[in-house]
Amino acid sequence: MGTRDDEYDYLFKVVLIGDSGVGKSNLLSRFTRNEFNLESKSTIGVEFATRSIQVDGKTIKAQIWDTAGQERYRAITSAYYRGAVGALLVYDIAKHLTYENMERWLKELRDHADSNIVIMLVGNKSDLRHLRAVPTDEAKAFSEKNGLFFIETSALDSTNIETAFQTILTEIYRIVSQRQIPNRSGRQDSPSDDVVDITVPPTDPSKPTRFQCCQNM
Repeated sequence: MGTRDDEYDYLFKVVLIGDSGVGKSNLLSRFTRNEFNLESKSTIGVEFATRSIQVDGKTIKAQIWDTAGQERYRAITSAYYRGAVGALLVYDIAKHLTYENMERWLKELRDHADSNIVIMLVGNKSDLRHLRAVPTDEAKAFSEKNGLFFIETSALDSTNIETAFQTILTEIYRIVSQRQIPNRSGRQDSPSDDVVDITVPPTDPSKPTRFQCCQNM
């Protein structure tokens, strides 16, 4: 007998990518379970959780994958980019090196994922504003240059967590619904074909409208 969790119109796979320690696991747990763990340990391999949201009267089930940031797991996690229709590139606003590595993570994402995947740059740990090492304007410029959405979040105090995931999932849904792509019938939560394939129109880098919707004011 099915449960309410089995009832959805679309299933979208979204991956969290970035260096170890930037808060990817807590972003996942805050959005899917409204939990935050100060003692959170580094993710080993890949984990995922799900949550459903409503968009235009449709139930969108997000299957969010937390990829390990450590170098030794990169060969493992690269396989999990397959089938992803959205990605959050996460850095720590208090550690400039994690932001510098966004260029590398973005290249890896584009090497392994669909070239038209919807991508959002996420500056996490905005609660550490007194330790800020990455200027917001610098990250905005990077987002504009690469045609990404942009937002700053805090998993600790929940700032912009809902907005980040709602924005990327709504954008994916908008693209899918415009193309009237039918949902597949599978209903298992596992890495399988039960993920909606989409074709996203190439982003025009000269039009910086994508990231402007999500700026942290």
